[in-house]
Amino acid sequence: MVELKKRGGIILLIRPLERQDLKDVHSVHNEQDTMAYWFAEPYESYAELEELYNRHIHDKHERRFVIEEAGEFAGVVELVDIDYIPRTCEIQVIVLSKFRGRKIAQKAMESALEHAFYILNMHKVFLYVDTVNQPAIHVYKKLGFQLEGTMKEQFYARGTYRDSYFMGILKRDFIKSHQSNEK
Repeated sequence: MVELKKRGGIILLIRPLERQDLKDVHSVHNEQDTMAYWFAEPYESYAELEELYNRHIHDKHERRFVIEEAGEFAGVVELVDIDYIPRTCEIQVIVLSKFRGRKIAQKAMESALEHAFYILNMHKVFLYVDTVNQPAIHVYKKLGFQLEGTMKEQFYARGTYRDSYFMGILKRDFIKSHQSNEK
């Protein structure tokens, strides 16, 4: 569990996903506009979500964290497809629309990156992002992610095939940027 103090005394909390969070996660997964940015089908059933939770609770290839602001569910940040041979994983984040624009995604991702690099000893963390999602791309670049390529018509969302950027950050670059930010 990580507590991050924010201006005004509001605390941002990053903690492991628990069964009692599934109701909130289910509501996020049923927001069509939000899930389009995750290149995922919206409207999954609660039973399906419970089944996924039960199947992956002890899965060493996934880590899911809840983001809370002042005790209220604000989103999720996930490390998925964790591969311990090349030491890589994908990072994903969803922040509810009412919490966007407050740097919550940036702080949650930074915390998840620390977990990936310092706890799991990942060498590289990568992500996919819709090429038109400029707010997210801006956040990812601020965190140190580098554009590694464009994947043409990689995902289907909102009734059309979408291009996505493939972005990544190496552990050494993350550590270097953190050291310069702490000075």
